[in-house]
Amino acid sequence: MGTEIVPPSESDPETGVGSKDVVIEPNTGVSARLYKPKHTNPDEKLPVLVYFHGGAFFVQTAFSPTYQPFLNSIASQANVIIVSVEYRRAPEHPLPIGYDDSWVAVKWVVSHSGGNGGDDWLREFADFGRVFFGGDSAGANIAHNLAIRVGSDGLDGGKLVGLVLMHPYFWGKDPTGDETTDPDTRGIIEKFWVTACPSSSGIDDPLINPVMDPKWPSIGCAKVLVVVSERDLLKYRGWFYFEELGKSEWGGEVEIMEIEGEEHVFHLENPNCDKAKDLVRKVASFIKSDQNHSTY
Repeated sequence: MGTEIVPPSESDPETGVGSKDVVIEPNTGVSARLYKPKHTNPDEKLPVLVYFHGGAFFVQTAFSPTYQPFLNSIASQANVIIVSVEYRRAPEHPLPIGYDDSWVAVKWVVSHSGGNGGDDWLREFADFGRVFFGGDSAGANIAHNLAIRVGSDGLDGGKLVGLVLMHPYFWGKDPTGDETTDPDTRGIIEKFWVTACPSSSGIDDPLINPVMDPKWPSIGCAKVLVVVSERDLLKYRGWFYFEELGKSEWGGEVEIMEIEGEEHVFHLENPNCDKAKDLVRKVASFIKSDQNHSTY
């Protein structure tokens, strides 16, 4: 499951977006697929979206066919350079390896600031004062946890402006909202998590239940967009994250978008449907409005 891959494209027929693959860390295999919108003026610096794919930490890759059309659309409509990260996956590489690989990729991206680094797209076109993290499902979990790391450790060479969390994979011991109380369902979700992260303290580990993290109010960006779907089992965790972050001492701006009638990561399965297009427009608008959030 989730092992099919597609090659990058010099110019996507639908959007004109170019993509290419790069190796970030040869020893571990950490790599990425980069996306660049067409008609990029060398004098115009573009924001950077560092994207983390989903798949419960077990399946899918940055090169999966489900991601190519979606990220092409984001790159085109948001006019943003995307670095889609290929991190090592559980169970062969249990967490926190995936988090650490993703942090290596982030550090590699911002190492190109000041005209440095080995990738010409990032050197020539990227604005490292406008960096975003984003992801879906487990990738949204990674994006959140790396934003926490930015808040505590900083981001030398770059500035994290915003966070895009689509159908985030969060959970917790106690149900929230109208979340299922079925012990079998909750038990399966817990087994998935502790299999991916055997060193975890359990389902209330801050890595999977962000509100348990004492660093929660120090998330290292000025704004956050949370996207949930009406028929997604994880919807209530997204709402809980939104509500608790808004009440915290963080001090940034958080907004939420709920998509009616849809299920978990529907936009990857059906990227051409109207609601998937609405999602792309919302993410693009969120990224483009970053000029008003230059400090935090």
